Amino acid sequence: MRVLWIVALLGALAGVAGAPPAASAETGPGDRAVAALGEGPGKAPPAERGDGWARTRVEVRDETWPLVVDVLVSTRRAPRRILYMLPGGGLNFEANYFTPRERNLAHFMRERGYLVIGITPREASLPAGHNGAELAGWGLAEHRRDVAKVVSAVDRALRMPYDVLGHSAGGALALDFAATAPGRLGRVLVIDTTGPYPPGDLRDRARASLAACRGLAERGVHGAGNSTGALIRAALTDPAGPAAAFPVRHPTGEPLTNAGAAHYALVHTAKTPGLFNWIYKQGIGAGSYAFGDVPARDRFALAHTPLTVFDEAFRRAGSGIVVTALLCDLFAVWAADPSYSIDWAAIEAEVVWVNAGLGRGDHPEGAALIPRSVFKLVPGYGHGDPVWSATASRDFWPLLT
Repeated sequence: MRVLWIVALLGALAGVAGAPPAASAETGPGDRAVAALGEGPGKAPPAERGDGWARTRVEVRDETWPLVVDVLVSTRRAPRRILYMLPGGGLNFEANYFTPRERNLAHFMRERGYLVIGITPREASLPAGHNGAELAGWGLAEHRRDVAKVVSAVDRALRMPYDVLGHSAGGALALDFAATAPGRLGRVLVIDTTGPYPPGDLRDRARASLAACRGLAERGVHGAGNSTGALIRAALTDPAGPAAAFPVRHPTGEPLTNAGAAHYALVHTAKTPGLFNWIYKQGIGAGSYAFGDVPARDRFALAHTPLTVFDEAFRRAGSGIVVTALLCDLFAVWAADPSYSIDWAAIEAEVVWVNAGLGRGDHPEGAALIPRSVFKLVPGYGHGDPVWSATASRDFWPLLT
C-alpha cells in the first residue's frame, strides 16, 4: 500500500515534465517498487531504504536544468498530510533536511504522519561555477512558480491536504508561495528567516546590499558558490595549516589555522566579510571563539552541531550556487523595496515562524504582517543549528508541530 503513494506521485510529477505517466509496479510482501519519471517501465530510480522508510529522488526535466524532487514515505503507515520542504539558498533537500541520514528534520516530520516531498531548486543541479545568463531570471518569483508546478501536479493526483516548510531563503519562498496558494494549504512552517526590517540600521544595510547585488547582476555575475564548505573540509583534513585566504586575521596579523577559520566563520559569521553575512545576529552555528597569543593556541568550540555534520551537509549540497537574482529579491523583501515584495496580507494559511536567537534573531516584523501567525524564538541557536544539531529534536522541531 505504501508504494502506491510513490507510484501515484511519480505519475503526477511526470505530468510536470510533459512526459507520459510513470509505470506502476507490482508489489509483494515487504517490497517497495517505484515508477520512473517519464522514462518508461523498468527504469525506475532506485529507492533508498531504511528502518521504516523509503526515499526516492526524481529529476523533473521540464527545462534544461531539472528540478529535483525527493519523496520520503513511511513504509509502516499511510500519511495523513503532505509536507513540502523547501531548502535554503545554496542547499538542496538532502543537505538541508536529510542530514544526518538517520536523524533529521525530514524523518521527524515523516514520523508525525507526513508524506515528505523535498523540492530542490534548479541551481543545485548546475555544474560548479556555472554562471549562465539564464540565471538572471531565477529570482524569487521563478522559484515560486517551480514550487507551484510540483504542488499542483501532486494535488491533482493525491488530493491531500498539505503544509509547506522552509528554512532561511526557503522560508521566504514558502511565504511567497503561500500568498498565492490554493485552499488546500494548511500551515506554513518557517525556520529562521526575516520579513521587512523596521526602519533603521538593518533596513539601511539591506538597501545597501540590494544595490551591491544589482551591481553584481549588471556585471554579469549571476551566481556564486559558498566557500564555507571548503573551509570546513580544510579544518578536518589539515586543522593546523594556515588559512591564508580567510579574510579574518589573528590579532598578531597571522592567518588563523584552518580549524580556527572554519569555527570562526561558523560562530562569528556576522563578523566575517561578505555581502550578506550581516543578516545573522551572530552566526551559522552557536559556539565560542577565543584568541590565544598565537593562532595555534586559539580556543574554539561548537555548541550544538558537530563540525563533521556541517561538513556532511555542505558536501551533499549539490552545486552550492546562490543565484544573484534570488538574493536581490530577498534583499528587496528585507529592505521593504518595491522591486519585490511578498503579499503578506494574502497569506490565508496558519503560519508558525520559529527563529534562532543567534541566527536571524528576534525579528517578528514579517510574522506581524500575516493574519494568522505565531512567532517563536529559540535562544542560543545559530542559523544552521535548527536543522543540523543533535539537540534540535528536543529544543526546536517540536515548536513546528
